[in-house]
Amino acid sequence: MYLATATERATHGMVAAVADGVGGAKGGRMAAELAVRSLIDGLYDQPDTIGVTAAAMRVMVPYNRWLCAMGRTDSMTHAATTFTALILKGRRGHVLHVGDSRAWHFRDGRMTQLTEDHCRSHPDQRHVLYRAIGIEDRLRLDHHEILLAEHDRLLLTSDGVHGTLSQARLEKLLGQRGSAGGDAQAIVDAALGAGSQDNCSAVVIDIVALPAPDFDAVAGDIARLDIKAPPRAGQSVDGFRLERLLSDGRYTRLFDAVDTVSGQRVVIKFPKPELLSEGGARSAFAREMLVGARISSPFVGGVVAVSPERQTRLYGVQPFYDGVTLEERLARVVPLREGLGIAVKLARGIAALHKLDIVHRDVKPENVILTVDGGLKLIDLGVARLPRIEEFAECEIPGTPGYLAPEMFGGNAGDAATDQFALGVCLWRVFAGRFPYGEGEAFSHPRFGQIEPPSRHRAELPAWLDAVLTRSVAVDPGERFGDVVELVRALEGGAAVARIGVRAVPWIERNPVRFWQIAALILGVGFIVAILTGHR
Repeated sequence: MYLATATERATHGMVAAVADGVGGAKGGRMAAELAVRSLIDGLYDQPDTIGVTAAAMRVMVPYNRWLCAMGRTDSMTHAATTFTALILKGRRGHVLHVGDSRAWHFRDGRMTQLTEDHCRSHPDQRHVLYRAIGIEDRLRLDHHEILLAEHDRLLLTSDGVHGTLSQARLEKLLGQRGSAGGDAQAIVDAALGAGSQDNCSAVVIDIVALPAPDFDAVAGDIARLDIKAPPRAGQSVDGFRLERLLSDGRYTRLFDAVDTVSGQRVVIKFPKPELLSEGGARSAFAREMLVGARISSPFVGGVVAVSPERQTRLYGVQPFYDGVTLEERLARVVPLREGLGIAVKLARGIAALHKLDIVHRDVKPENVILTVDGGLKLIDLGVARLPRIEEFAECEIPGTPGYLAPEMFGGNAGDAATDQFALGVCLWRVFAGRFPYGEGEAFSHPRFGQIEPPSRHRAELPAWLDAVLTRSVAVDPGERFGDVVELVRALEGGAAVARIGVRAVPWIERNPVRFWQIAALILGVGFIVAILTGHR
C-alpha cells in the first residue's frame, strides 16, 4: 500500500494493490511486482483532472502491452499477473481489477465481494484465467466505485487466501477489529494454517476519517440521474421496496421502504418534476445529501449513501426514525417538563447546523421527529442555505406561512436569525398552543404587531419562559438572542439565566387587561375617598 504525500493524496488519492503472478516462478513474480510499481509510479504523474479510472488506464495499458511483448521472449515466457487495486480519493473508493485476486468491502459486520473472478467456471478449470495482465494485447480492467463511510474496512486478497478461507471465515476475522496490519497477518496465517499451497497475500485498510463532502462532487453524481414521476406504494425502485406512503407534499413524495439488499428500513424521498424545476430538484437533493453527510449531531437527521452503480434515478434515502412528528404530538397538550426537553434538543440541532454556516430555512413541527427512545431529529434539509452554494430560484426558496420572519418578506433569503424566529414559533406552539402572530396564509403578508405573552394562554408558564419565547420571535432581528446557542443557555438555565441575560416581562405586558382593571379599581376607590374626604 502506498499512502502518498499530502499533496498526492489530495489530487490523486491513496493506492493499495495486490498482484499475483501466474507465469513461471520468475516471470510471474516480476510481472506482479512491476504491475504494482508501474501503477504507483505512474499514477501520480497523470493530470488529476482526467479522473481516477482514466489515469490508471494511461499507466496500465502501456505496461500490459510491454508485458505481452516480453512474454514472447525467453526471459519472461508467458509471464502474466492478476491485478486488483484500490484507489481511495475523497469519499470514494475505486476498484480496478483483472484476474482472480479479490477486493472486499466490510461494513456493519457484513462483507461484500467487490470483484468478479476472471477464470473458467468449470470446477476442474477454475485455476485457468481467461483475463489477466499480460494475457491479452488489449487490457480490460473492471472498474467498480464505492461510497466510503467511517469505520469501513477494505480487504484485498490473493487466491491463496480466499481459495482456502470461506467468505464467512474472512468476515469473522475482519470482525475482530484489531489493527489493520495485525488482522492482515492473521488472515494470511489462517490461510496457511488451513493448508493453502499458493501465495497468500492480504491487505486490510481501515477508514478512520474522511474529508468533508464536496458539493460539486455530489451535484455531479446527481446530474447523471433521471428525474421521473414519483412511484407508488407497493412498487420497487433499485432494490428498495416501497411499503407505504408517509407524506405527499407539494414538491416531494416520501415512502417507508425496505432495502432488500441490506434489510434496513429506510425512508425514500422522490421529487415531483411537474412542480419543481429540474435545477431546483437536483439542487435540493444535492443539499440534503451534502448536509446529511457533513453534520454530526444526535438531533439532526442523516442520509443513507447509495452506490452510483445501484441508483438509476433521482431520489434521496434517509434512515427510518421510529416515532411521531412534533406536529402530531401537538394534538395533545405538552407538559412543561417535556416541552423544555423538546425545546433544548431542537435548539441544539439548529445550533449544530449554524456552526457549519448552514441555515435550515424550513424549521417547523412537521420537520421534527420525536423518536420512541426520547430522541429528536430535525429533518428535511433539502432547502438549506449553504455557504458558497448557488441559490434556488426566487420562486422556489422555501418557507411556511406562520414561521417566516418579518425580514423575509423584505427579501432576506434566510439566515441564522430567521431560523431562530422559526424555532421561536415552534416553541410558542409547544408551550402556548398557538402562533405568536397568527398562522398566516400563503401569498399574504402577516401583521407583526404587539403580541400577548404566552402565559396569557397558559397560566402555568413561568415569567422567565415568557421572556425567552417573546424575545425569540422579536420583530426586529437585533432584539432576538445573539444566536441559538444563547437561546439554548436561556432554556437550560431557566430563571437563573433569565435574571442575568433575559429581560423580565413586566406584569403590564404579561396581563395588560388585568393590570388596567386593578389600576382602574384603585383609581376609582381613590377618587371616591377623595370626594368623601372633600365633603367633610
